[in-house]
Amino acid sequence: MGYQYELRHLRYFLTVAEELHFRKAAERLFISQPGLSRQVRQLEEVLGVKLFERNQRKVQLTAAGKYFQQEAKLIFDRLESIQAQLKRIEIGEEGELRIGFVGSAMQNVIPDLLLKLNNAFPKIGSVLEELSVHIQLEQVQREKLDIGFVRIDKVPEGLEKKLIFRDTFSVVLPEDHPLEEADFHNMEQLERENFIFFSTDYSNYYYKKILSICEDQGFTPKSTHKSIHANTIFKLVESKMGIAIVPSSLQHGFDFKVKFLQIPDIPQQAELSVIWKKDNPNPVLRSFLGML
Repeated sequence: MGYQYELRHLRYFLTVAEELHFRKAAERLFISQPGLSRQVRQLEEVLGVKLFERNQRKVQLTAAGKYFQQEAKLIFDRLESIQAQLKRIEIGEEGELRIGFVGSAMQNVIPDLLLKLNNAFPKIGSVLEELSVHIQLEQVQREKLDIGFVRIDKVPEGLEKKLIFRDTFSVVLPEDHPLEEADFHNMEQLERENFIFFSTDYSNYYYKKILSICEDQGFTPKSTHKSIHANTIFKLVESKMGIAIVPSSLQHGFDFKVKFLQIPDIPQQAELSVIWKKDNPNPVLRSFLGML
């Protein structure tokens, strides 16, 4: 018995089981009484059991019929639930959002957005991966990610970008470094230091922006180490392997023996954008973008 055939016959059976009267059930179903009787007999033949005791005076469910009625109701209840869930998925109220991000986005942007998303759409889940900008671009294009939080000036054709957060830059120094905030006037004071950079894999655009902060002060920084992870950079600074320039928001959420001094009087800002593929079919993405 095919699924469509079974579903139709289940509906006929349940209607007769509720009415315990073939004529009244046939009227509800808008089919003839002989046709309904024939369909019920076919169902009994397929199941190999008798579902109704019938005579000229009354119709009653057999023990098998009573059990089958309970199970058939569960099936239809489940189908209604599935149908409702499909509609929620279609309009983006339920599903999963695959998110890529650079580490600094986790400090104050992503947690707030996920909280808003959860409040608005509590049945939407998320999968998060900390990835370099290069990998995020590739995975968003291939729809392995729905969105990415990146530091980039432009995106390839087929992708969209929206600026969502601007931040200042701070220099990261070992905790016992002699330079203090009150005495910090420009980056030229630190030109003899070794610098630890976010690598070009993190974001080539971001790497060039940090270089420009130093070059605007008349020097090219000497780079000793690079990483795509803030944890690694802060550990190297703590170990006095060099100093670093990072978005100021990165000073929150870490526990290293370092200090952050905001760089004064510079035009550069740390810009964080969200990217997505224009024709990504995930309906949850539309809900997220609407919330943005």
